[in-house]
Amino acid sequence: MRTDPYGNDLTTLSDAAADAYRDGCDRVLRAWPGAVVAFDSALAADPGFALAHVGRARALQVAGDTAGARAAVAVAAAKAAPVTDREASHIEVFHRMVNVSPAAALDQVLRHVQDWPRDAFVAATAANQTGLIGMSGRSGREEEQLAFLERLAPHYGADWWLDSHYGMALSELGHHAAAQPILDRSIAERTENAYIAHAMAHLLYETDAAETATSFLGGWLLDYPREGGLYGHLNWHLALVHLAQGRIEEGFRLFDDVFGAERYVGPPIVKMLDAPSFLWRAELAGHPRDTARWQQVGTFAHRTFPSPGVAFADWHVALTEAATGADVEPRARQIETLAEAGRYSAGLTVPRAARGFGAFERGDYATAIAELQAMIDERVRMSGSRAQLDLVEFTLLKAYLAAGRHAEARHLLANRRPGPQTIPVAGVEVVA
Repeated sequence: MRTDPYGNDLTTLSDAAADAYRDGCDRVLRAWPGAVVAFDSALAADPGFALAHVGRARALQVAGDTAGARAAVAVAAAKAAPVTDREASHIEVFHRMVNVSPAAALDQVLRHVQDWPRDAFVAATAANQTGLIGMSGRSGREEEQLAFLERLAPHYGADWWLDSHYGMALSELGHHAAAQPILDRSIAERTENAYIAHAMAHLLYETDAAETATSFLGGWLLDYPREGGLYGHLNWHLALVHLAQGRIEEGFRLFDDVFGAERYVGPPIVKMLDAPSFLWRAELAGHPRDTARWQQVGTFAHRTFPSPGVAFADWHVALTEAATGADVEPRARQIETLAEAGRYSAGLTVPRAARGFGAFERGDYATAIAELQAMIDERVRMSGSRAQLDLVEFTLLKAYLAAGRHAEARHLLANRRPGPQTIPVAGVEVVA
């Protein structure tokens, strides 16, 4: 019987379909462009190949085409009669993801990997910061994600895909020494994997290895197609290094050309995360406001995310609203209504952060401090890596400095997590 990249049986009689399907899975698992084309080739060889429809759905979903993903899953479900138990469960994961809810999909993923732990295409939906665990809104999601990967690890051994996520999960929880050899092993086995480049970028951020990060990312990105789903985000990481090293013009060049570009190539949510956070961080570091760039981001935010629902996007929309002078209150109240109805997994963290950002922009530092202090210990629920969530802590630090509350600023710095000691916040030297 034909198999997927990890030896799971496939219900297709076509070798060509199976080959193309494996290629599509491989491209999704390493965030490489061309996955939809590969799955289309599989379906051209075998139109009834249910898992190829599911693979196509996942590739479309990751690219931000939710409608296309739903249509592809519907076709897969219609063809599900002759499939194996594994394939039926596999299809159900993606049906729940695009038609029911992320929580329901995660429940199915956890059941699925108990029986088929080497179904990496399913496991990948919960393996990283933007996956079903990473965006679950749970306060212990980082520990949960590491535990999930630790349970999978014995079934994979030394494997480039598993190692890239496992190493990052360790790094995010401060286990840098343990993460390094795992990530080194992954990149040695498969360099052309955007997730390993991403994991390395985070480890280098966490360990303050700025010059190594500049060299690594600058070199690795030369061979990564611009159409790759993480191309913009990896350039954002490079821009953060430039910012921390005082090369702001190089950071803005990457903003304009790549991760904040008008003609952005990649999932819209990634631009929504990266563009406003870089502009906000630049201001925290002491650079003047760039009103034109902020207005551009504001137009994009309200066109692309007009209503709340995804916490990771919502708190970045809140940054944009605060910086462009929009009222953060209406969206904050919408989120509160969703949370009260049990339809917002991040609880009240995002409304509090939004009000904190808004007050900070008004110069009402007492209110900003109160709002950010109220959610800072639960900020992990808003989704994002530690590098991304540092923005909240840096904003609180800047508010303390602006309010002359230096003792609290020192306490915040003294109690930071294990991680980068470079704090790109203007004036921090007063309390460091």
